[in-house]
Amino acid sequence: MNTDFVNLTAENLAGEHLCCIIRSKKPHQGIEAKRKWLSDRLNEGHVFRKLNEKATVFIEYAPLETAWVPIIGDNYYYLYCLWVSGNHKGKGYGKSLMEYCLADAKKNGKSGICMLGAKKQKNWLSDQSFAKKFGFEVVDTTDNGYELLALSFDGTTPKFAENVKNKEIESKELTIYYDMQCPYIYQNIEMIKQYCETNDVPVSLIQVDTLQKAKELPCVFNNWGVFYKGNFETVNLLNAASLKRILKK
Repeated sequence: MNTDFVNLTAENLAGEHLCCIIRSKKPHQGIEAKRKWLSDRLNEGHVFRKLNEKATVFIEYAPLETAWVPIIGDNYYYLYCLWVSGNHKGKGYGKSLMEYCLADAKKNGKSGICMLGAKKQKNWLSDQSFAKKFGFEVVDTTDNGYELLALSFDGTTPKFAENVKNKEIESKELTIYYDMQCPYIYQNIEMIKQYCETNDVPVSLIQVDTLQKAKELPCVFNNWGVFYKGNFETVNLLNAASLKRILKK
């Protein structure tokens, strides 16, 4: 097991591989959008720690107060992503990254760590069954199956903002809230634009570009949220098949 990890900083951000999309040196617009998003977050205490090789092995978390999610609480870390894929699975990397986050939280006097989950695991959310092995528990829920998991060090717990539980918006057309944190978002947005243009589907793409907008969203959010006919659908990024299923409703 390679134990050489690196944390992104303002000094090394431009030259480091960002893990999610494996590419050669050819520029990728999603990766560059992610790099720009990170450059504005690192001075807020945002942590991106990765294996020091070209692999999808990383953890990403931030102080809840500055995390772009509609979750409220005092003195917590919010865990955006913990990802290990390919032939790096089963080698202890996930455990090492989670233990780093726990140690960092305790060192900085945090009250705990929280993350978004669901009763049924979602493809684009970190593995909640893995988190539960470290003591994460469900501390808040929505009535459409999403859960807030937390590992509390002092008995306090965070919660979803009240606006999350509305789950409805006035617009009936396909509406997607997104930020540029995930490198896959750029290409997903382009696919949706092309599909909707080709099939004459009205669509509203709303970029969440401030912390305030993120905290006031009408749905759970990790970097993506989809509505159709006024109803919240998913936090999962879409492929053509899943987009078609939503539009058939």
